[in-house]
Amino acid sequence: MDIKRSLLLLCSSYGSFLFGQEKALDTIYIFDSQMSKVKLFHPVRTITQKDIEKNSTNLSELLRYQSSIYIKENGRGAVSSPSFRGTTAQQTAFVWNGININSSFLGQGDVNNIPLFGYDQIDVKAGGGSVVYGSGAIGGSIHLNNVLDFNRGFKGSVFSEVASFDTYNNFAQASFSNEKLSVKVSGSYLTSKNDYKVPEFVVGTTPFDNINGRYYNTSVNFGVSYKIADHQTISWQNQIFDASQHYPIFEDNGNRTKYNAQTLRSLIAWDVQKSTLSNSLKVAYTEDNFQYFSDINQPKASGAEGKNYIFKNDFNYFITPKININAIGEFQVNKGEGYKSGIGSISRNVGSLAGLIRYFATKDLRFEAGIKKDFVEDISSPLLYSFSGKWNATPWYHAGINFSRNFRFPSFNDLYWQPGGNLDLLPETSTNIDMNHEFSMGDFKITLSPYYMDIKNLISWLPTSFGYWAPVNTYRVQSYGLESQITWNKTFGKHSLKLDAGYTYTKSINKETQMQMMYVPTHKAVGNIEYGYSFLKLYAQGLFNGLTYTSSNEQRSTAIDPYFTLNTGISATVFKKYTVGFKVNNLTNEVYQTVSLYPMPKRNYSVYATINF
Repeated sequence: MDIKRSLLLLCSSYGSFLFGQEKALDTIYIFDSQMSKVKLFHPVRTITQKDIEKNSTNLSELLRYQSSIYIKENGRGAVSSPSFRGTTAQQTAFVWNGININSSFLGQGDVNNIPLFGYDQIDVKAGGGSVVYGSGAIGGSIHLNNVLDFNRGFKGSVFSEVASFDTYNNFAQASFSNEKLSVKVSGSYLTSKNDYKVPEFVVGTTPFDNINGRYYNTSVNFGVSYKIADHQTISWQNQIFDASQHYPIFEDNGNRTKYNAQTLRSLIAWDVQKSTLSNSLKVAYTEDNFQYFSDINQPKASGAEGKNYIFKNDFNYFITPKININAIGEFQVNKGEGYKSGIGSISRNVGSLAGLIRYFATKDLRFEAGIKKDFVEDISSPLLYSFSGKWNATPWYHAGINFSRNFRFPSFNDLYWQPGGNLDLLPETSTNIDMNHEFSMGDFKITLSPYYMDIKNLISWLPTSFGYWAPVNTYRVQSYGLESQITWNKTFGKHSLKLDAGYTYTKSINKETQMQMMYVPTHKAVGNIEYGYSFLKLYAQGLFNGLTYTSSNEQRSTAIDPYFTLNTGISATVFKKYTVGFKVNNLTNEVYQTVSLYPMPKRNYSVYATINF
């Protein structure tokens, strides 16, 4: 990867805005300027750095225990992908600081090849969002966000963890800011021999031993923001990631393989923000490289390199104090080159124009309508639209409704893989509708979100009569269900108690067969409870996952059985700076799997320490 060339970026910007009675703070810079607007109409689950400490193994574990998403992980630390509201992995968008980072080759994000640390917050948004966040935002989107603040002086933190299976996890971050300048740098390093055993789980005649399961990754993040004038800021955010995953084998004499990945993301933003007008100009460069080794001791067997040049402008203007217009223009050049991977040297231009209007009728009633047209080279793209409304009917009941059309255009693999690529593929499209009901009763908050999706032109890889697989537009999928969440926070003296629990009911039906889609559990429930007293904290996490079919015909014999896992931990903080903690994962020693034939670890342990200064 040519790092020097990849850092040639120009300017980009962020514009945040005043909404209704809310006051904007000029001391905070958020790279994803749209997220503050999204939260006005949609429930968004925010995961903080303190939440990450409870599930610090990888991003898969964090999302599994702290969101409604079903994570399919081929054993701990291996290939991992999300299923959001019964959709496929390609129908979930990963968004880094406002930029869609799904792979141009696969059309999805590999959860375990995205670093867990280095973000100030992780936001999980359910429902369609293609008007703002582009291709793949059908089932939902996962947002990896960085924040730079001013006038905070020097801050730093170090996190270090030692865990079962020779796992070592380290993260350090430092920041400095004054009135004009804000700088933040962080780095993480994770390595694990990952040699866990599950003797009760037998593959063929052999008890499962995670042979060749080693993995490691490292990441570096750098962000800087400078106020060039009273109403103008120029900022840069950069991330470098390097990882290696050894693929598990079932026999000691099996063929040992591995997969290496390197990622570079670099974004420069130029922001102008005034009382009624803001503009955010972003220029970004992203690069994704991978190499597959069919023998870990031999040179790479295949690989690919993808480069994306992204230009995005986000303009906001308040025509009146109640009417806001928002225009978003984006242009991308996507380039790819394969090495013995079925893909040659390819390039694609992608552009889009979107317009949104927001009407704040009263302080308790607001609406948003949006329309978008994408221009994808050699692909006919549909007109997209969205409508949202939010009504704070009473102090204890808020209601919202969202209706949208979303899409995913075919990936490089879908179009150009040889043999099998299909240049005649149509984009996948969906019509989404969901409602949100929020009830607040004292310290309790309950959210109920029924939803419905109709997905057309699903792209599936099927065997051909020529002996290879090829992608085709197949059947329609109907997905519907209910997401629910309950939170409770109570403080009394030195005691505090927090409860955060959710239940998801999901039906994702192939409309031709009327059967449930693969790897979509009908029932999932998660719960987190935390008790604090003075300097001490205790927590417990529970996860229930219902019956999950691994075949398209609902075959019970190959389905993943329901399971329940329980994690717990304790930590102590002294002098408000030093924290030491101990965690037990899978306390009940449950034998379970998220992908057929690849069980997850039984009971395991970790001890960690955090220093803030």
